[in-house]
Amino acid sequence: MKLTRKVRQILDWYESDNPGTKANLSRILMQGRLGGTGRMVILPVDQGFEHGPARSFGPNPDAYDPRYHFRLALDAGLNAYAAPLGMIEAGAATFAGAIPTILKVNSSNSLSTTKDQAVTATVADALRLGCSAIGFTIYPGSEYQFELMEELRELSAEAKAAGLAVVVWSYPRGPMLDKVGETALDICAYAAHMAALLGAHIIKVKPPTEAISLDAAKKTYEQNPVNVKDAAARIAHVVQACFGGRRLVVFSGGEAKGADALLNEVRAIHAGGGNGSIVGRNAFQRPRDEALKLLADIIEIYRSDA
Repeated sequence: MKLTRKVRQILDWYESDNPGTKANLSRILMQGRLGGTGRMVILPVDQGFEHGPARSFGPNPDAYDPRYHFRLALDAGLNAYAAPLGMIEAGAATFAGAIPTILKVNSSNSLSTTKDQAVTATVADALRLGCSAIGFTIYPGSEYQFELMEELRELSAEAKAAGLAVVVWSYPRGPMLDKVGETALDICAYAAHMAALLGAHIIKVKPPTEAISLDAAKKTYEQNPVNVKDAAARIAHVVQACFGGRRLVVFSGGEAKGADALLNEVRAIHAGGGNGSIVGRNAFQRPRDEALKLLADIIEIYRSDA
């Protein structure tokens, strides 16, 4: 498939990467109904680790079967499917080469009392399973943030040397942050910038709210104002924090919500120059037909003029 001008432009942003990594990035960017546009919709299914099986799949029992998620991502025309080791292994042969996969190589769980993640898969696993990328979560603000960053450094170097792309979930959490602070505009932008500094090819963060959390940052935002009341302006600020828009950034769908609320978030992401959405529970917890309709509506927003 011939690369579009937009995808070639994006690949040029990654000046240090080898042809293998750029090929895997292009596979993600050229896949599905948004292929070639520079926009992405990715299905992540790591919630079984994070929240447990019943909380994740009880609303739609078909989703207990890992193959369901491969088919959902394929039939919806998404760019990629991201999941932990066992989920990808369960469909690896049936869906080999059908859709780019992102192996989530660290995970937490809701039984833990710490803001940390265990390394649960390897770069060798990603290569064995034909994945295009590894995915890794960091928790800026956590007591374990530096260990997570050091683990990411090692896995990222190994992945890039092997020609894989690196996707970083950057979720601020820890004793300095309350629930408002975790999604405050300054904190989201900071978390996205950290992921870029750590060498991420694709950065995943939550959509930012209008709050400014750090006292040290409030004066700067007063002197260099961002229209915090406008959701698209907040997205644009996070994109700006990703090396002036020279790193791909996608935004999570977050907790289960109504379709209208989610689509309004997507419109703001599109208008603000974000590269797309990574939508999990809001898709696979719905009945299949509803999920396909929602994902089609999201894709149509990203296909439209911003």
